[in-house]
Amino acid sequence: GQSVLTVTEEDIHKFILCFNERDYAATTQARLISGIRAFFRFLVLENVVDTKPALLVDLPKLGKYLPTVLSIPEIEAIIRAVDLSVPEGHRNKAMIEMLYGCGLRVSELVNLRLSRIHEEEGYIDVVGKGDKERLVPVGHTALKALQQYTEGQRLHLKIKKGCEDIVFLNRRGGQLTREMIFTIVKKLVKAAGINKNVSPHTFRHSFATHLIEGGADLRAVQEMLGHESIGTTEIYTHIF
Repeated sequence: GQSVLTVTEEDIHKFILCFNERDYAATTQARLISGIRAFFRFLVLENVVDTKPALLVDLPKLGKYLPTVLSIPEIEAIIRAVDLSVPEGHRNKAMIEMLYGCGLRVSELVNLRLSRIHEEEGYIDVVGKGDKERLVPVGHTALKALQQYTEGQRLHLKIKKGCEDIVFLNRRGGQLTREMIFTIVKKLVKAAGINKNVSPHTFRHSFATHLIEGGADLRAVQEMLGHESIGTTEIYTHIF
């Protein structure tokens, strides 16, 4: 309940960061930033505020508000934090390996199908936004984790009708929800002793960042992430 008259530039930055932590897409963040700029331009035109609080200073490039990126040691610590002695341990490990190893969106992980995993060829067939299909390379580590789950714990589940081809299932043999994956990730991050604000999407951001840091071609990264526009992929070049 703060008046626009007392809003500072720092307040706006905090607001955008808070918005960012809820895991909105980079394009949504961009719209938010331009919306704030337009709103304050309107207030200045209407003489509600003057420009003294530096409110019309150009807000930093979107890259500044990119979600947290995990380092490789932090990702390894999260994977090590998985308790493999509990029934869902291998499932959770495979989920993290797939989120990071393939840069999947949480919705893509939830809907991943057994029939779309091509182990021999080393790729998975992912159905992304707007039902667009793309082929994503999958590494040996992620495939091994997946195999330990599908040939172990998953075999002992009583699978619900219609979920036979879904890779990641809950204890009752049904499809996992996005919310359950968020909860699992938060618990693992806490267990790993990492204080960053991490969501399932953080692994996708980390995957893209590490690829670009390693010199990967921007177009190839665009393909793997399933970005419609190269502009969205270019956001990752602002991290450094």
